[in-house]
Amino acid sequence: MIESVDVPIIAPQVPVYAHPGDAGADLVSAEAIRLEPGRRALVGTGVRIALPEGYVAFVVPRSGLAAKHGITIVNSPGTVDAGYRGEIKVSLLNTDLDNAFDIASGDRIAQLIVMPVPRATFIPVTTLPGSARGDGGFGSTGITTGAAS
Repeated sequence: MIESVDVPIIAPQVPVYAHPGDAGADLVSAEAIRLEPGRRALVGTGVRIALPEGYVAFVVPRSGLAAKHGITIVNSPGTVDAGYRGEIKVSLLNTDLDNAFDIASGDRIAQLIVMPVPRATFIPVTTLPGSARGDGGFGSTGITTGAAS
């Protein structure tokens, strides 16, 4: 059985899960805004939460807005720490360079994912244990040169 966590909330519209098993609950805009082509805006949700210690909330894009309209979140995922009590705002970006996008108050603009998060203890060392990946970074996997895929 999946564990549930109680999250105290102040909100004009409480986030809801659209379907059973969904990881993210929908956040809606608390304001009307026009997002011009290539522009970004910080959009209020009116949502304030009190996460328990040991939990984090991530604000992530809605796949439909991204696929259909090019609307994404600049700092995705946005991190809401357990100690934060202010309004959750979403930094939306219109990646469409030709068309503006209108957001009405009450429109679903993002999803909120609440997760447990362990506290790391960072242990200084002089060398790290080896791994199959090693120090291969950006683009180090899945790239072929000169071959059609």
